Amino acid sequence: MKNLEDANKIFGPAQAAVAKAVADAVEEEIIPKNKVDDWVIICSVFVHPKAKDYRKIYHYNYSATKLALKRALAKYPSLEKLFYDKDRAKHPIMGFRVPRLWRPPYLQISLDIPDLERTKKIIAQIPRSDRVILEVGTPLIKRYGTKVINQLREVAKDKFFVADLKTLDVGKVEVDLAYEETADAVVAAGLAPSETLNAFIYEAKRLGIYAVVDMLNVENPVKKLKALKEFPEVIVLHRGIDQETGRTIGLELIQELRRAFKDKRFLIAVAGGIVPRTAREALEKGADIIIVGRYITQSKDVERAVRDFLELTPEMREDIDLFRVHVE
Repeated sequence: MKNLEDANKIFGPAQAAVAKAVADAVEEEIIPKNKVDDWVIICSVFVHPKAKDYRKIYHYNYSATKLALKRALAKYPSLEKLFYDKDRAKHPIMGFRVPRLWRPPYLQISLDIPDLERTKKIIAQIPRSDRVILEVGTPLIKRYGTKVINQLREVAKDKFFVADLKTLDVGKVEVDLAYEETADAVVAAGLAPSETLNAFIYEAKRLGIYAVVDMLNVENPVKKLKALKEFPEVIVLHRGIDQETGRTIGLELIQELRRAFKDKRFLIAVAGGIVPRTAREALEKGADIIIVGRYITQSKDVERAVRDFLELTPEMREDIDLFRVHVE
């Protein structure tokens, strides 16, 4: 409160709304009458700084208080509903959803062209889908620094951004740099020392973002992971650009990883020269994330190229809000 006008809003319509809501809740037996002298109700009110209409201030706070009482005493929402809605809900004031990777499969688009404006134009052509996540590629980060993550978020506020740092040393420091620029996930190189990977994964989990380990050129990914104290949320089976004319990605590794770490909860991504045909094979083998770069970013029709992958399975075509009933 900055002045007496603000005080009047609080101690006038807002206070009256709370008092009336509680009294009506008792009368309507939302609150048991025999508990009136035993219970203490702690209530917050909301008054917008620019609010002028006392009737609207009363109206909002009366409804909010009464609904909160009814929900609390009915033990609503249930734990099951919380789990169902936590990744679907969009905050009305914030205006965008903060995504998590809870519903694979996903298409991860690798934005590895070291040109910010061109990358923004590519993002603008990507069809809206809950199945699409964006990777800020290593060349882009090397040219512009981690600040490029936040710059790209200006054109894709509700997208999941993966920062491909390819960390080999000072794991904690690099995680912090990407986190400060709103990265949702960070990538370390599997070739890094175990101490670096442990620090990297620990810091990512501490900050609440995903730790990704890229197994590019790692001879034995299972052995490498078993040597770690901390386990990543995502493991990437990766064939580098310079290797793409050679052998195919060892998709048998997907099931090997599942068997070796069946007590762990993690996602497996595949990358390296992925096209729709090989993407379908990877999904059938159990991959959770398909990482695609040049097939999309160098396409003359970016939207069509993305849809080539989104049409691969019924799950890829379905958005999370498609059949959600909005009752509140």
